[in-house]
Amino acid sequence: MPENIYIEHIEISEACKPFIIAELSGNHQQDYHLAEQLIEAAASAGADAIKLQTYTPDTMTLNLETEDFMVNEEGSLWQGESLYSLYAKAATPWEWHQPLFEKARSLGMLAFSSPFDDSAVDFLETLHVPCYKIASFENTDLPLIKKVAQTGKPVIVSTGMASEQEIEELLSTIYSTGNQQVILLKCTSNYPADVSDSNLLSISDMQKKFNCLTGLSDHTRGISVALASVALGSCVIEKHLVLDRQAGGVDAEFSLEPDELAQLVQETEVVWRAMGKVQYGGTENEQLSKKYRRSVYCSEDIKKGAKLSAQNIRIIRPGFGLEPKYYEQLIGKQARQNIPEGMPITWELLE
Repeated sequence: MPENIYIEHIEISEACKPFIIAELSGNHQQDYHLAEQLIEAAASAGADAIKLQTYTPDTMTLNLETEDFMVNEEGSLWQGESLYSLYAKAATPWEWHQPLFEKARSLGMLAFSSPFDDSAVDFLETLHVPCYKIASFENTDLPLIKKVAQTGKPVIVSTGMASEQEIEELLSTIYSTGNQQVILLKCTSNYPADVSDSNLLSISDMQKKFNCLTGLSDHTRGISVALASVALGSCVIEKHLVLDRQAGGVDAEFSLEPDELAQLVQETEVVWRAMGKVQYGGTENEQLSKKYRRSVYCSEDIKKGAKLSAQNIRIIRPGFGLEPKYYEQLIGKQARQNIPEGMPITWELLE
């Protein structure tokens, strides 16, 4: 597995705190001012990057309302919408991209996007994006993936719904261009996703099976699943952002509000720091605590020549005497000198 990948100046690796992406999606509700506010909120929360989606309804689908082109799943957030009208509502106008990217960069964040067709890649290249994200529903679009990989920039891929074979195919497509910079994100493509469908154990399995850095594109409510993923090796966390869930937005129901995003940024770093390394024998900070372990002490005055017994020695705290494992060997030993109550038992005191 590659040890690290750089997206501009930011290193992504298991040795670094998780890279946090705030996905704007269509939560700007076609309001440019709101889009700017979302970027400002992401920066205030400490996100490393913001991400847009680059498409038009015409690059996504056909303007039809026949059964194939309708969202008809029972319980879907978008049930009854045509695909075309949904994408028209959620699309980020292309003329917004440059000023929004500039806004993000001015606030210290990276800014990039998910392209959904060749024209979007060509457009994003004119804006000099530092990397690309392939959305789950496009992870089988090998021609698109090849075009993205040919830019030579890091490629972050959501693996929602992808079989092992499909992941192998998309990786092979990327590697065939000479681009080795790939990060695979575990993703559950339900909106919102049920926690029980997260299957986070796939993250560490993907690391081993595909020899890639991994992360999570999370559509569950809250931050618990994202935090758990860090313990399994997530280097990248992507969550959708909304200013106020109650105010709506196409993805509002499974998006984080700014204070929740800030908590995610803080707590993922806590979990990452807690993972540490394999350690036995106590850390440097634990060494002082060892004196409070148990050891063998004289529990009443012992005269020179007297034998140690269960009546005059005990295993107690602190830990300045012999370790408890020697207790049975000590019973019956003779004192070389007077031993006062409260003295730690050492071999030097005994015949």
